[in-house]
Amino acid sequence: MHSSPAGLTPRPRRHKIGVALVLLALTVAATVALGRWQLQRAEEKRGILASVEAGRQLAPLQLTAGLDRAELVPWRPAAATGRWLAERTVLLENRMAQGRPGFWVVTPLALERGGGAVAVLRGWVPRPVPDAPVMVDTPTGPVTVRGELIPQIPRLLDLGALGGHPEALPRPWPGPGSPPPRMQNLDLPSYGEAAGVGLLPVVLEQTGDAPDGLVREWAGPPTNVDTHRGYALQWFSFAAIAAIAFGVLLVRSLRSTH
Repeated sequence: MHSSPAGLTPRPRRHKIGVALVLLALTVAATVALGRWQLQRAEEKRGILASVEAGRQLAPLQLTAGLDRAELVPWRPAAATGRWLAERTVLLENRMAQGRPGFWVVTPLALERGGGAVAVLRGWVPRPVPDAPVMVDTPTGPVTVRGELIPQIPRLLDLGALGGHPEALPRPWPGPGSPPPRMQNLDLPSYGEAAGVGLLPVVLEQTGDAPDGLVREWAGPPTNVDTHRGYALQWFSFAAIAAIAFGVLLVRSLRSTH
């Protein structure tokens, strides 16, 4: 057996220490980056909270076709008077409410003043068991719908779109009496084009009661700021632990070579 010269660390051991130091350094860098990302997400959520609060403080807006876009502030209270275009209703799949799967109902409302229409996110309806066509009760006369403005209908992950096969609205549109088309997500410009109506560049999220049997329990935008801060603290803690381990291992390796 041959021993290493005094004061020299065996090469295999030095190699293992080097690998461990590199891995610890990468761990520190990765966990610090993840912590900073969580803080960034927290700031984004704080910005959303501020936008919601600012919009809800504005005076209620009466929707017409000729409104300036600057008036269409997200989360602003709004009302629209007109007639439902019931045959242009769309059902958005895989939406949950009351612990059950179902659909969000979207219907354009033809505006009484100025022409045009606004897409209204009307509410939720449960999925029939067994599955069957869903027909939504829609008033035929003039109505006034109240709610809040949102920039778009909240989206779900669409695996078809990720695979290069996005959903498409039916063309031509189904005739009267046909069940509403079912979609995973709904793009506002595409909806207006397929439905043959000029839509405002916002969605009216309906609130309050209406005699249509739909459930209106909107979750609103995610605002879990403290959750992101907690995750950031965890990642920074992991970074501190890895940094301490890096320092201890480096000092020991340097001492073993002298």
